[in-house]
Amino acid sequence: MGVITYSPLAGGWLSGKWRQDADLPTPSPARQRLADRFDMSLPVNQRKLEATEALAHLAEDNGMTLIEMAIAFALNHPAVASVLIGPRTQAHLKSQLPAADVVLGPAVLDRIDEIVTPGTVINPADSSFVNPALEPAARRR
Repeated sequence: MGVITYSPLAGGWLSGKWRQDADLPTPSPARQRLADRFDMSLPVNQRKLEATEALAHLAEDNGMTLIEMAIAFALNHPAVASVLIGPRTQAHLKSQLPAADVVLGPAVLDRIDEIVTPGTVINPADSSFVNPALEPAARRR
């Protein structure tokens, strides 16, 4: 038995487009319907932006893209059998495929856990359900 995960790029937040030093993208019509998830005036989304920035720096410091690190994080979990990536373009696919060969070491995993504590949902609007696999007893470490 294994787990299939989805949205390792957190609905685009970990794609690299959402950076503090960049012009933030205009949310698509689909994302506009999910305003609480992308409204940058909300403190929880500012916290997501801060976490995204810290994760991007961690990835860069370790010689990978944020996309590669995010997908590798899901792939490297011992319970995960497959990760649904969902690229919409050929360029998206090309940016995501290298993650299959990325192995994250303990120091990187520990730093990710410091940036966003396991089981944490920064913005409650992002949760479609409460995942029992994120309960403390079921966590990776």
